Amino acid sequence: MKLHNIIFCCYMFLSLSVNAQDMTDYTDNWEGKIKNSKTFHLKIELHNAGTEKAIFKIYNNENSIDFPYKSSKEYQIKIPLADNLFFEGVLAKNKKEINGFIKSGLLLYHLKLTKSKKNSYTGNWNILMVDELKSLDFYLSVENGSKEAYQAYPILGDNRFTGTWCDNFQKENEVISFADFKTGLAFKGKLEPNSIQLGIYLANHLLTKIDLKKSKTDWKIGGFGTTNSTSILQLPELENRISKDSLPNTHAVLISTKGKLIYEKYFDGYTENIPHDMRSAAKSISSAIVGIAKDKSLFKSVNQSIFDFLPPKYQVLKDSLKSKITIQSLLTMSSGLDAIDYGINTNPKSPATEENFQRTKDWIESILVTPMINSPNTKANYGSANPYLLGIAMDSLVSEPLALFMDNHLFQKLEISNYIIQTDLNGSPYFGGGMYLTSKDMLKFGELYLNEGQWNSKRILSKNWVKDSFTNYRVLENTKDKNGYGYLWWHNTYDVNGKSIASIEARGAGGQYIFVIPSLKTVVVITSGNFRNGKTQQPEMILKNYILPYLK
Repeated sequence: MKLHNIIFCCYMFLSLSVNAQDMTDYTDNWEGKIKNSKTFHLKIELHNAGTEKAIFKIYNNENSIDFPYKSSKEYQIKIPLADNLFFEGVLAKNKKEINGFIKSGLLLYHLKLTKSKKNSYTGNWNILMVDELKSLDFYLSVENGSKEAYQAYPILGDNRFTGTWCDNFQKENEVISFADFKTGLAFKGKLEPNSIQLGIYLANHLLTKIDLKKSKTDWKIGGFGTTNSTSILQLPELENRISKDSLPNTHAVLISTKGKLIYEKYFDGYTENIPHDMRSAAKSISSAIVGIAKDKSLFKSVNQSIFDFLPPKYQVLKDSLKSKITIQSLLTMSSGLDAIDYGINTNPKSPATEENFQRTKDWIESILVTPMINSPNTKANYGSANPYLLGIAMDSLVSEPLALFMDNHLFQKLEISNYIIQTDLNGSPYFGGGMYLTSKDMLKFGELYLNEGQWNSKRILSKNWVKDSFTNYRVLENTKDKNGYGYLWWHNTYDVNGKSIASIEARGAGGQYIFVIPSLKTVVVITSGNFRNGKTQQPEMILKNYILPYLK
């Protein structure tokens, strides 16, 4: 009996020891080193496509993951890899490449797999957007620890990666786990007395391990310098101000005139190969997809009600006023819904603001139950709910997945392959913004509109759609400058040396701009990282003061 009690007490002591980790003790800043700069530069191989012995392989310099699958169709490929992780693509008719997407988390990563040998296709997947890390520093902020509760946020020393959106914080004995619902990466850490052994996983497969110790000094993030490039135009004053940080967080400036690239500079370690978070500047790409669908007669008129394109379950939300919300209403931010999420928000509690509807399980319903503050097509107020509904409408029209439609009819024709699409909760492209394109590819898109729908002598958009898109329909009531607005394109005018220069612009939070300047036959792209310092419109000042005066 005494032996039994001793064994029981030992068991209880060991159990208490295992469960003794209080997250209060781990609430701190932690840091470690990633083993290799190309850890997140993943290689993709697809072997024996179209056979019963097909294998989809993902690997880095540390680990390899094989996903066997059976293929029933040769040209249409869909490979389930894990929960919320799959590949979907289309084999080109000449069988030389496969264009498609890996869906991981909320992102659709475009992949171009090129035939390398018989029944084998290869490509690259940069899950953190960059092909090689400039810093191996990895930081973890453990916050609000209390017994079993905590939050944890990974941060890279290479801040060209736009960051994680972590949730689902769990703790079981000495193991903590959480996930980045943006990229789909999962994190699992073992709590040691003076360290955290953190593993980073894809679909329950280990990509790398990092030994984290408590930070003793301030974190060192970014600061990677300028990438040299050849430029015909010289802008020394601009570059001097950027180097002295008086134009902070400017990542790239590109200028083309008459289709010729005359200026291209990258800063803070950015390069021509890194897709940049466009934020709401991608709304203008959404407009182009609507135009392509219209040009292909997938719908009759921009004057059709949005309810013509919605599933039956939402028809009960239609009333006499909301039934007048048309495709054009949404393109011009003139739906009349209380969906304002830019500048002065008259009703921050409205369920249709982007911050609010994205927190709900049914984004469509959250938007459509919102009260009307104006009759449709009378006043314009900027809000991402409008283009989101456009995406739902376009998704209902195409026979293939919407992302593949976009790739086939826009991006492949612009020879754009290195890009990422943010999705909604159902995995469809989010038309409210959030695409990632390289600055050079953003320039191509601007040139498409400057050339009235043509690029490299190829017709991609009808001339009429570009004309309609650039028409100034209404003033955006909820913006400081009261800008005019077209089909998801901004209007602005710059006074330079006594002359007024009109510009039509794609704009995104943080300072992502595509300026189309018809009178100068010029396109300017500026990408930035001013997300929290109030300098989101800095590119307008750069254009006016440091670029336009030097353009002939």
